[in-house]
Amino acid sequence: MQVPSGQRTAPPLSALLNDRSLAGEWVLDPGQSSIGLKNRSALGLIRANGVFREVSGNGTVSPDGEVSGTITVASASIDTRNTRRDTHLRSADFFDSANHPDITFTADVIRLSGQGVVVTGVMIVRDRSRPLSFDASASIRDTDEIWLDAEVRINRADFGLTWNLLGLVSMDNTLTIHAVFTRR
Repeated sequence: MQVPSGQRTAPPLSALLNDRSLAGEWVLDPGQSSIGLKNRSALGLIRANGVFREVSGNGTVSPDGEVSGTITVASASIDTRNTRRDTHLRSADFFDSANHPDITFTADVIRLSGQGVVVTGVMIVRDRSRPLSFDASASIRDTDEIWLDAEVRINRADFGLTWNLLGLVSMDNTLTIHAVFTRR
């Protein structure tokens, strides 16, 4: 892997957790981060991709290397580049943004696993909480920036998002996460 000029590489994540270099409070950088949503029709013919334009979050790394944090997206900030579809996604058929403005994931545990991490926590959509665990890649930039990247498969019916005209919309979705945390 080539490192862009002017950017130093950091020691491996495990070493930084063990020597307490990462201990402290972290905040999600919304300008560098993105949370996307991908869906295909049940027949696989039509794709719908979107991004949530409003994201926030924070994290904590304890001196003993325990990691936790929260990411929140504004459900009304979904942008699929189709105004009609976006309006429908914000309606009571899907996110019900007027009554449930936030989608939240709280990571209770993030542990090292192979070349990446396993993130375990709870996702809340429309006041429905579901446990969620997924693999992610984690990288450090100069010990002042942590990148977390993942593709997470979810079933929207688990969160009460069951609208499905003629059975054409897949219940399976993929969240794409690029979360950049900086020191607070």
